[in-house]
Amino acid sequence: MFFINFKIALRNLRRNKGFSLINIGGLAIGLTSCLLLLLYVNYEYSYDRQYKAVDRIYVAELNHKTDGTVKTYPYTPNKLAAAGLQELPGVEAACRVTTNGSNRLFIHDNNKFKLNTLTADPAFVKIFDYDVKSGNIASALNDPNSVILTATAAKKFFGDQNAIGQSLRWDNRVWVKVTAVIADPPKNQTFRFDAIQSWSFFENNVSPAEKTFWWGAISCMTFFELKPNTNVAASDASLRKLIRSHDPETRLEAFLFPFKKHHLYDEFENGKLTGGKIDQVNLFGFLAFCVLLIASINYMNLSTARSEKRAREVGVRKALGSSRKALMGQFIVESLLLSTISMLISFALLELLLPQFNTLLNTAIHIDYTSSTFWAVLIALILITGMLAGSYPAIYLSSFTPIKVLKGFKGAAGGALSIRKGLVIIQFSLSICMIICALIIYTQMQFIKNKPLGFEKANLLELSLEGNFKDHAKVLLLKEELKRSGAVVVSTEYAGDFTRMSNNSSDIGWPGKDVSDNALFEIRSTGYDYAKTVGARIVKGRDFSRQFPADTTTSIILNQAAVKRMGLKNPVGTVISWVGNPPLTIVGVIEDNANGSAGASSLPTVFYYNMHLVSELLIRLNPNMALNRSVQLVKETAQRLNPSYPVELGFVDEAMEEKLSNEKILSTLSNLFGGFCIFISCLGLLGLALYMAEQRKKEISIRKVLGADLKSILLLLNKDFIKLVLVANLIAFPVAYILASKWLQKYDYRIDISIWPFMLAALMSLVIALLTVSLQSFKVARANPVDALKYE
Repeated sequence: MFFINFKIALRNLRRNKGFSLINIGGLAIGLTSCLLLLLYVNYEYSYDRQYKAVDRIYVAELNHKTDGTVKTYPYTPNKLAAAGLQELPGVEAACRVTTNGSNRLFIHDNNKFKLNTLTADPAFVKIFDYDVKSGNIASALNDPNSVILTATAAKKFFGDQNAIGQSLRWDNRVWVKVTAVIADPPKNQTFRFDAIQSWSFFENNVSPAEKTFWWGAISCMTFFELKPNTNVAASDASLRKLIRSHDPETRLEAFLFPFKKHHLYDEFENGKLTGGKIDQVNLFGFLAFCVLLIASINYMNLSTARSEKRAREVGVRKALGSSRKALMGQFIVESLLLSTISMLISFALLELLLPQFNTLLNTAIHIDYTSSTFWAVLIALILITGMLAGSYPAIYLSSFTPIKVLKGFKGAAGGALSIRKGLVIIQFSLSICMIICALIIYTQMQFIKNKPLGFEKANLLELSLEGNFKDHAKVLLLKEELKRSGAVVVSTEYAGDFTRMSNNSSDIGWPGKDVSDNALFEIRSTGYDYAKTVGARIVKGRDFSRQFPADTTTSIILNQAAVKRMGLKNPVGTVISWVGNPPLTIVGVIEDNANGSAGASSLPTVFYYNMHLVSELLIRLNPNMALNRSVQLVKETAQRLNPSYPVELGFVDEAMEEKLSNEKILSTLSNLFGGFCIFISCLGLLGLALYMAEQRKKEISIRKVLGADLKSILLLLNKDFIKLVLVANLIAFPVAYILASKWLQKYDYRIDISIWPFMLAALMSLVIALLTVSLQSFKVARANPVDALKYE
């Protein structure tokens, strides 16, 4: 029976090439979109799943209780790892990890490269297993002056030679030995690096102060690997008490969080998990389902639009003894055949589009043809799509009564027509909802990009102060020569990356501070002319100045958020305290800088002068000189004064753009697949238009004979479809509003949802629907009435 149904299905495909192509095209686009989205969802879910013991690896998250609320960070005191290993039940291994001072120069002969370096305890390579190419990974970090390289990094320095035992000069100061080479970490992994160095090396050569940090200093990430079958709740309860057992005055509390969830679940509110990137990933999973549903609905409408042509076939087959079950089987087989052909086409499209998709999203998604899961999903999609798309046509077409359809097909009952209209409404509702959300996402992105930042990001560069520039005299010479060249207007020293979070402290006191107040402040060290360099406005007082020697020891500047947090009415001249420092006088208040997380408000920040802690030079280029010329002059000057180090300049405006990467992905995919959904929905609308035109041919012909003009007939045919699209808009509006409002809640700075995205989406849907339907309506309205009435 199956083979007979299969042969009939093939004949129907060949006989109705136009309908078949539209059906296959709609399903192929839907399946391709669905597969791309599912591959992206799987890529995000597979983050860090490469580690064998990932189910037993936990990251220590830190709750910091302040202002009556709880802030959660993935960073902890550096003492936590060793104490946890000794005192927590069920801990098999523990390690500290930091990327502080990671971008360092390594030299071998004439090869000089800056490597993205991870610093970790020796237990890191036990907890996080890697594919070892050469060397003994178990003892690779035991020697403080050892280094583990990735395969790509090793090839840069040594080519095809054996890298094990080879020496590299780190930061042009210290010799380190290569003890292991591992495979490059995949992109869907939290830790992306070129090299790994030991924590002891970090303490000896990068941050000697790390050895003196106490329990209140938050400086690294901490990871624990638990023993098999460990009671996680008991270990977590012990960890929550650990910091307080060593520092009774602390407001810090560490807790265990599964590392496999760390990438997707990274948002906490008052110490409770609220979500994170998982919300976006789930949204794309839902979007994949919507696209597939829309494509299936499109098939249903197009199939039932041919009801008159299939009616007599059904009548004859029923008259010859076919059961309804057998007829339903035939239509399901036809649907599965179309689904299979569509999947083959979508598979070819997938291979063609995947490289562009990876480039667009900066991912490394690939298809694992050896994976049984992949093939199972592929087959499941064919079956689900075939059964879903073919279910309604099978039920509807097999329901025809032989005697009625053989006497003459009179069209579907009102209920069947209502179902098809309902399907079109569902299609357009989903599509319009996606268009509205895409427009709101785009508007929010533009708002964040264009809102006042409190500084001028254009023509602002960062240069790492390393090598010769560790000597402040050399930095002063560099600043002078850059200004003399005409390429630079002004520059200043700065601690850390300008667009990333800095160190923080809760040890700051001010007049009237409550003893229970444990407010956390960002701490930034900077040089003279900071405000002028970044283009920030001094609200009160002044910037650090060479005219005031005390600025180098006892003066500080606050941003507006810090003044507000302290509740100071006349901040300039106020003396505050900071543990480990002499009394400090506020000499200025600077405008808040929105250089942190995208859309987040500025954190309370304290600026102070300390040239021992600065690591970057912020440079304001001359706007009157061509950008490429000024950049070239900066590079040439820096290279001449610091010849051992390649010059790498960071553009602040580019760094700010990178902070919107998640929003860009969301916007791109919403626009792209929202467009696909509209296109597929239009095919469904076309199917309904074909059906309605087929049913009303005689009515239209009689109207034309009685004198109706083309305009009135087009209006008659189109008004029903416009009603459907309007109903779809009414359904989509509140759903889109709720979804967009929820998404916007994560931003401190956000737009108010206006009416224009809804109006624009409504206008787009109406215009597209009118164009789609009018093509068919015009054809029917211009037809010769004789063709429809000659047999009456």
